[in-house]
Order: sequence, then structure tokens, then C-alpha cells
Amino acid sequence: MISHEEAIELIINSANQKNRIEKISIFDSLNRILAIDVSSDINMPPFDKSAMDGYACRFEDKNQPLTVLEVIPAGAIPTKKINKNECSKIMTGAIIPDGADYVIKVEDTRELSSNVIQSNVSSPARNICYIGEDIKINTLLLKAGTKLKPQHIAVLASAGKFEIEVIAKTTVGIISTGNELVEPNENLTRGKIRNSNAYQLYAQSANANAIPSYYGIALDEEKSLSQIISKAASENQIIILSGGVSMGDFDFVPKVLTDLNFEILFKSIAVQPGKPTVFAHNNNSFCFGLPGNPVSSFIQFELLVAPLIKLLQGEKVDNLMVNGKLSTPYQRKNSSRKAWIPVVYDTEKQVLQIQYNGSAHINAFVEANAIMEIPIGTLAINKGEQVNVRLLS
Repeated sequence: MISHEEAIELIINSANQKNRIEKISIFDSLNRILAIDVSSDINMPPFDKSAMDGYACRFEDKNQPLTVLEVIPAGAIPTKKINKNECSKIMTGAIIPDGADYVIKVEDTRELSSNVIQSNVSSPARNICYIGEDIKINTLLLKAGTKLKPQHIAVLASAGKFEIEVIAKTTVGIISTGNELVEPNENLTRGKIRNSNAYQLYAQSANANAIPSYYGIALDEEKSLSQIISKAASENQIIILSGGVSMGDFDFVPKVLTDLNFEILFKSIAVQPGKPTVFAHNNNSFCFGLPGNPVSSFIQFELLVAPLIKLLQGEKVDNLMVNGKLSTPYQRKNSSRKAWIPVVYDTEKQVLQIQYNGSAHINAFVEANAIMEIPIGTLAINKGEQVNVRLLS
């Protein structure tokens, strides 16, 4: 049995190669990981443009009667050069005409006749956005490894990137094990339980930005397990099995993995819940054997599987640990393993315990937004003490 910290280190060290690079539409790029640096192919703005609606003129003529030569909408090219005591009416974003170096705000002018305006302004601000003042051509805009948010996508569009090179998503195959399981849409007979773990793990994988596939329920027999694991391993980078990893007579997962030439790096962790957790790999894929109890699989996915998914697709693994004050005392009977329990972490950084009956009580996580860490050797925590909490993604 290894420590939880050692398990995480083994997994992280196994992720020594990123996924392939693929090219996708900008419309599909939200939350994807940029694979290459992106630089600007133009100056921004690409020309001197008006910062507002007004009249483009020479600075020295701004308070003289000015003859209006033309109207310049945004997107149009000026046809008249501005000379002494002349101006052109201009819209926000339009090109500044030759000869002009000042824009009078439209609200600071009055008409003297149908084509003559007058102003009386003292501001030295030219009201012009100058070519390249935001971004110079060839400036680095976004670095490889950036997780693309809406503001990044705007930058990509401004750089003319309609197709984007990103790190491919991690593929995850999900398998439930157990003769006692039935799918949620099947009749529930005596001795059977509904398969909830597969759908939970599918959703957690999608939430980690992976591409999950569900392979169904494998029976508690070596042949069934071997066939379904072989198929999932041939089609995915990560396989997640739920159940079949403990010490029972029908827990065949470790043996089947060994027979399929997987190297098992660990199969027991000093953690509660989730002690009988298996991690293995071969030349092509990784495999997690998670306990069948839903809380165990939920927590160990968050702590062990999600970081590997993100590392493979070039994503930084966020540090979701925060500190808070425990609002009520906590105690337990056995401190030989690190424990994680569901809690609520509020806006005042208070850690609120909720009713939790153990590793089968997944309903407790409906309220929870975090899990609290109880270190090895800690039997009790007093009210008001600082505790470590991991926010749920």
C-alpha cells in the first residue's frame, strides 16, 4: 500500500507525452488547449481610425468654420483630402482621411449651414486610434498551452485564425464490472443494483474535457473482463473500470490486467474512501481500476484520473486546494489512512460538514462543493481549526 501522494506522483510521472495536435474550427475551440504560439499578422488597429462619431479636420483648424467635404462611414475609404478649414463627417471606426489629424466630437459642433460646421473645443485629445497602437505586427498574442476562453477566441479571430491547432482531447473508455449491476433503464430485481458509477464517470470525464465512451457492464469472470478491457484499450488512451479491484473471490481486475500485459504500478492506497484503487499501463494506454462504491470512484476520479486526462491534453492541473475554518468539530475512530469527506465551503471560508454515511452515500455530494482532507494520524479536529479543502471541479 502506498500513500496518496505517492500515487499522484506515479500517475503524473507516467504522463510523459502529450496527445497529438489537431486542427479544428474556431467555433469548436472553447476550452481547448492551444498547441502553437499565435502572433499577429497585422497591426491593430490596421489603420488610423476615428475613436468616435464626429468631424475629421486639421488640429489647428478645430475652432474655425469648417466646410464638410463628405461623410465617411466605417468600412469606407475616404475620397477627399482635408485641407485648411475643411473637414469630413466621420463615424466611429472609420479611416482618418489624408490631411486630418483631429476628430471633433459630433456633440461639440453646431451647423452654420447645410455643409458648414463650427466648434469651440479646448481638449488636446486627438480622438484617433493610431495604427498599431494596440498590437504591432508579429507580436506574440497567445502562447501554446493556453486554455481557450471567449476572450482568447476573439484574439484568434482578430489574427485571422479560423482554423486552430490544438492538443487533441484524451479518449476515455469506461467499464462497469459486477454481476449485480443493471442499467438504469432495466427492471430492478431482487439482489440487483442500478449501475450509477458508469454514468458518473462518463460525466466526470466529459467535465475534464475528455471524450468518454461507455463499454457496458462486464461480468465477474475473467473472459468477459478480458474481452471488454482489450476492446476499450485498443480504442482509448485511458480505461476506467469500476468495481472488481478488491480482495473478493470475484475481483479479477488485477489478474486480467497482468494477463493483458499491463504493468500494475499500484493496487492499494492509504486513503479512505478508495483504498483498493489500481493503476496500470502498457505501451498504448493507462488503466484505472476504481472501487465499486460510488463515493470512492467519484473522489478518486477527481484526485487521480482527472489530472492524467488534463496532462495528456496539455492542460495545466489546477491547484484546487484552499484553506478554511471548520465550523463544527470532527472526529473519527481510525486514522491509519488519509480521509476525504464531502463538505460545503462557503463565501466566508467556513467549512461546513454535511450528513455523510460513508462510501456508498453519493447523495451527500448533491450538497457538497468540496472535499475536506483529514491527514493520516488525525483523529479529531476542533471547531475553528484550519483545514485543507479541495474544491470540486
